[in-house]
Amino acid sequence: MEKKVADQLVEILVDAGIKRIYAVTGDSLNELNRAIKKNGKIQWIHVRNEEAGAFAAAAEAELEGIACCAGSSGPGHVHLINGLYEANRANVPVIAIASTCGTREFGTDYFQETNITKLFDDCSVYNQIATLPEQAPRMLQRAIQNAISKKGVAVFGLPGDLESKPAEDILSSLKVYQNEPILRPSDKELQELADVLNEHDKVTIYCGIGASKAHKDLVKLAGKLKAPVGYSFRGKMGIQYDNPYEVGMTGLLGLPSAFQSMHEADVVLLLGTDFPYANFMPSNKKIIQIDERADRLGRRAKVDMGFCGKIEDTLSVLLPLIEEKQDDSFLKKQLKKYDKVKEDLDVYVKDPGKENLIHPEYVASVINNLAAKDAIFTVDTGMCCVWGARYIHATGERKMLGSFSHGTMANAMPMSIGASLSHPDRQIIAFCGDGGISMLLGDLATIYQYKLPVKLFVFNNRSLGMVKLEMEVDGIPDNETDMVNPDFAMIAMAMGFKGINVNKPEEVEGAVKEAFSTEGPVLVNVMTDPNSLALPPKIEWSQIKGMTTSMTKMMLGGNIKEVVDTIQSNIKHIKSLI
Repeated sequence: MEKKVADQLVEILVDAGIKRIYAVTGDSLNELNRAIKKNGKIQWIHVRNEEAGAFAAAAEAELEGIACCAGSSGPGHVHLINGLYEANRANVPVIAIASTCGTREFGTDYFQETNITKLFDDCSVYNQIATLPEQAPRMLQRAIQNAISKKGVAVFGLPGDLESKPAEDILSSLKVYQNEPILRPSDKELQELADVLNEHDKVTIYCGIGASKAHKDLVKLAGKLKAPVGYSFRGKMGIQYDNPYEVGMTGLLGLPSAFQSMHEADVVLLLGTDFPYANFMPSNKKIIQIDERADRLGRRAKVDMGFCGKIEDTLSVLLPLIEEKQDDSFLKKQLKKYDKVKEDLDVYVKDPGKENLIHPEYVASVINNLAAKDAIFTVDTGMCCVWGARYIHATGERKMLGSFSHGTMANAMPMSIGASLSHPDRQIIAFCGDGGISMLLGDLATIYQYKLPVKLFVFNNRSLGMVKLEMEVDGIPDNETDMVNPDFAMIAMAMGFKGINVNKPEEVEGAVKEAFSTEGPVLVNVMTDPNSLALPPKIEWSQIKGMTTSMTKMMLGGNIKEVVDTIQSNIKHIKSLI
């Protein structure tokens, strides 16, 4: 049988390491679907919404190094957008196949026609559409090569009529090259960096996910410099474990200890981080940044010295240049502060709450204690991020995925699909907000269809919790943040798998154990306290004033009970700040 363009493209995908495609089949994707079935080396994952497929691909790409999703004409393209933004901003290589109407219909406002080069331009590192048989394989190879080398989304536009045309041989290479070059600053730059670190007594190291591969040398560096080590959310799983110098996170979800360490230091060393919040960075300290992408240097802070290099390559040659410090008083002070912060975090672990007002901190802590050492966690944006950030501990084997740069809702459940399919031997745990899971409920059916043993924990606070907090801090009484939810456990059962409702604190541990011991998927719907606050590490007077103003307005408006409930739910946290 004559080889078609679709067959040729599938062979390229297989050679590049693609193991599955997340998509809704139909229309202009049907010929590609046929070729995938014929080849037999790629699995077509039938998601219910292309957005879920893009999220699943983003998760798989972060864990495996590359993944693929697809969307067909028009609506399928648009559904992909949110998940592709997530993948591109997370710098993970995802191939997005955007099949579209036949080439003869281009520019005629044809049924479901979209201009994909405009549509995907802002969420991709490569975005082209093939129109000729000899173009298609070259363009797909270029797309994959760009996704890998630039670490982002590559969109490959594929007209429906092109897929079924006879394949043509081409002169250029169809092989995909995955390189691991050594990248570090020059010897002169390294000496300049070492001189600054050696001459200052108070150094704090702040790490992102880019420093994860350098864990061993990072700990050695911190030991020599007697430096506390803070980290970003994405960096936590790779930095926190077996690290006697760690002082936690900073940022909106972070802790006072990391914030204090950075602001009391003389030098802040930023390693592999693109931390987005400039207002959490000190402005009157010497800041040094090392990143493998030079275009990121200085865009988040007033950096005095910026160097281009992979952190693992850089630290291995920097360490011999560092003189070991004898004075550890600065480090001891920061570690003492961190001990107090951890003690405060345990307040609501020891007090689990009451019926239908279970403290989410307690729930997250129980899951952390019972989860496998190599579990993969996915967290929804919002309050679930807070509980994951503060109560899930790194082990050196655990992973945590979320929408840490794009900040979209509804990512945890579909990301668990990609994590489970790519790592069927690992425990997959999703922290889902009730607002998040409501958005893509249909893909619970995908979990059931493929019998994925994911454990979904819905932190059901009957509200858009983070939005409610944001409004109150701005002095705005929350409006339309409440949610009237269905019984999520019953929905899970209707989808074909186990659902568990948890209304009382004493039921939490048993429900978590039951979920973990059950084969196949489980959804645990936990009724958490809607008034639990996620207090940031730095409390500004404007925030206190805003919260007071919103509470006063609510009281004057007759919502006295909500004000009292909020104060009672958080009095212990508030005391820790006074």
